[in-house]
Amino acid sequence: LDCVIQPGVTRKALNEHLRDQGLFFPIDPGADASLGGMTSTRASGTNAVRYGTMRENVLALKVVRGDGEIITTGTRAKKSSAGYDLTHLFVGAEGTLGIISELTIRLRGIPDTIAAAACSFETVRGACQATILAIQTGIPVARIELLNAAQVKACNSYSKLSLPETPLLLLEFHGSEVEVAEQSKNFRDIAAECGGGDFTWTTKPEDRTRLWQARHDAYWSVKALRPGDSIGVVATDVCVPISRLADCVTETEEDLKRLNLLSPIVGHVGDGNFHCSMLCDVNDTGEMARGEEFMHRLVERAQAMGGTCTGEHGIGQGKQKYLKAELGPEALDAMRALKLALDPQNIFNPGKIVPAA
Repeated sequence: LDCVIQPGVTRKALNEHLRDQGLFFPIDPGADASLGGMTSTRASGTNAVRYGTMRENVLALKVVRGDGEIITTGTRAKKSSAGYDLTHLFVGAEGTLGIISELTIRLRGIPDTIAAAACSFETVRGACQATILAIQTGIPVARIELLNAAQVKACNSYSKLSLPETPLLLLEFHGSEVEVAEQSKNFRDIAAECGGGDFTWTTKPEDRTRLWQARHDAYWSVKALRPGDSIGVVATDVCVPISRLADCVTETEEDLKRLNLLSPIVGHVGDGNFHCSMLCDVNDTGEMARGEEFMHRLVERAQAMGGTCTGEHGIGQGKQKYLKAELGPEALDAMRALKLALDPQNIFNPGKIVPAA
């Protein structure tokens, strides 16, 4: 239930290779990304609510440091208390501390039965409440995604679907045939208590693929809402405790309406993480200014609710200014010390993550 690979192997290529052995690698960020890149960005995606992120699925790494030395950060053992946890120091470092040259990652058994489901709700709050109750009652959902009404409308148009254009949850259940049927029934009962409408589910691979492809094509569906060479999609994300997710999404939608901005929302609601895909005319200075204001308020709102400025997209350069408020100056000093120790000549992605002192 693990494998050793080089970093350029992509997610889909690995799963194609593993299929005959009844195994798969579950982390699905939506793109056919390389496993090394997924490790460096601490990728997660739609399956994270059941299988975790790259952080939980990387056992060991080989890394080239800034001085050319190669270090090994762990073994194939499923757990260890031997020294500092160097593996997870490099997972999510965005390539700033070294170059990953080999990975040891966890694998899972392919489920006997996979069912996809869709359930519409009158409100975002109802959809979030159903998610919270499902997790609290122990339903082992593999995926649970929120699309707000604007995103459902975009998906309907782009992917030729006919979903009700109200807040929607897309779900996936993994297990035996009996387990999947029971999970689906239990969630349907919870959804009904929270204002959920029609609940449909299917185990047909072609129907599941169509539904999840529409979710993965969310970016392109948003882009198609406002064609034009000067129109750009500005993607951003935040993550909050799921108990505050409904508040955060609701206030975010109110902000978008007040600022007259178009930005459909999708969320990995089982993790409290959601994404805004804002459409802006780069030649319209007023609209760009409103967009900047919106993104700043989004981050401040998430941090005030005990969340983070980014759940998946990373810091890079654009969100450096929010790290001090989130972690404190002492944490930033510790990050700078690590960067200096492992990359003293500052040759790996200089200027990323840690802002200059």
